[in-house]
Amino acid sequence: MTVEARLEKLGIVLPEAAAPVASYVPVVVQGGFAHVSGQLPFVDGNLVTGRLGEDVSLDDGMAAARACGLMILAQLKAALIPLDRVERIVKLGAFVNSTPDFTDQPKVANGASDLMFDVFGENGRHARAAVGVPALPLGAAVEVDAIIALAG
Repeated sequence: MTVEARLEKLGIVLPEAAAPVASYVPVVVQGGFAHVSGQLPFVDGNLVTGRLGEDVSLDDGMAAARACGLMILAQLKAALIPLDRVERIVKLGAFVNSTPDFTDQPKVANGASDLMFDVFGENGRHARAAVGVPALPLGAAVEVDAIIALAG
């Protein structure tokens, strides 16, 4: 089954790739790897903002991380990289806008991690970092970046 067919079967529609908010490119391909810049969570075109442990629930944080994962896939497509070229999701980095006493960053990051497994199966399993930060660009609740191995 192609990745596009799997997305359709899962009922997943990728968002339009967001434009960079500063001086960087969304995707750099080097040495057989796609390095995807940190992606913010857009749901229905609106940025999910706030802090975990303050005004964003764990479930909403997980949904925001999933939205970041969807944006990672959208950025690959916008860079004209067919999703069937994804050989392996190598690593995700999840940054969670959270209060000092919030310690469920790994659970929040599972929103993006579970998406990659759902879409790519075993090739979607990856190494990961999930860290809490005091602030993110534009007040985003979560930001996720990726390193992805490409076939051919």
